[in-house]
Amino acid sequence: MDFKDSIMSVASRIEKLKDNLPTEEATKNALILPFLSALGYDVFNPLEVLPEMVCDIGKKKGEKIDYAIMQNGKPVILIECKHWAQDLNLHDTQLLRYFTVSNAKFGILTNGIIYRFYTDLVETNIMDKKPFLELNMLELREAQIEELKKFHKSYFDVDNILSTASELKYMGELKTIIAREFDTPSQDLVKLLGKKVYDGTFTSNVVEQFTALLKRAISSYINDLISNRLKAAIGNDTVEDAPVNNEKSEEAQEPENENRIVTTELELNAFYIIKSILRKVIDVNRIVFKDTMSYFVVNIDHTRKPVCRLYFNNEDNLRVVFLDEERNEERIQIEKLDDLYNLADRFIKEAQKYV
Repeated sequence: MDFKDSIMSVASRIEKLKDNLPTEEATKNALILPFLSALGYDVFNPLEVLPEMVCDIGKKKGEKIDYAIMQNGKPVILIECKHWAQDLNLHDTQLLRYFTVSNAKFGILTNGIIYRFYTDLVETNIMDKKPFLELNMLELREAQIEELKKFHKSYFDVDNILSTASELKYMGELKTIIAREFDTPSQDLVKLLGKKVYDGTFTSNVVEQFTALLKRAISSYINDLISNRLKAAIGNDTVEDAPVNNEKSEEAQEPENENRIVTTELELNAFYIIKSILRKVIDVNRIVFKDTMSYFVVNIDHTRKPVCRLYFNNEDNLRVVFLDEERNEERIQIEKLDDLYNLADRFIKEAQKYV
């Protein structure tokens, strides 16, 4: 059973079991320990998963964290568990205190359904107030499973996780703000955009008028995006892409096409995977991407140094393309993001051309 199947198997247990789990201890045994097992850890080996690890806080002795994932005799991940029905917002400060007095680099707060992953991006040894990754086991997305895989025992690498943690954190916060603004535009946003099309004074009546207009404009724009993506998916599914051998397509997009380019979460997570692979041989600051209407390209420094192209507009037809010196294409079909790891040696080989 591969990693995705293992995680989805744990997720499928939740609805069946949760109503029969009256206590926190029952939640741990039925939901959380199977989750840790899916991450590759032996939950019955205290050298790997240590239950009730003591975390003395100042004069307060005997404080214990529910579980600690151990590595070389030291805790690397602290896990604070709650009953599946409890609101995690009421308990994050407890994990913060434990984190501060330990040498762990990551903290997980969970009720067996929601998992929040924390680290110390803002201030060393002080757990961030906001998680860099949050997932709901009942609403798992492919991209979240790929991020979760980094915590698997076989792949666990602190530097690798931290290299994308900051981006994940701020992306998550920005998505929350965007969703809130799209649902209920703030006066600041209404005035900011409204002033670009209206020269008059923004009285309360004008703000109210433009608030309604902005909501309609956003809704219309999203519908257009969805329509364009569906058309692109249908096109990719029925027409084989013609090889692209000129460099103009990477460097010069038609202005009207640039406005229609949408960089998807799938493409970004593929980029993060490739970036984490390449960081072993090249400075991560040199690894960049460019999105086009037809494909997503991973570059070193700029567009004349491509590592690969990703044709990810259709999730049922994922292709990775490598270019030789004559710009001829070698296409490799993959089924899921996880398959990118199987191409690690090839990505490194392509990047080393530009070292």
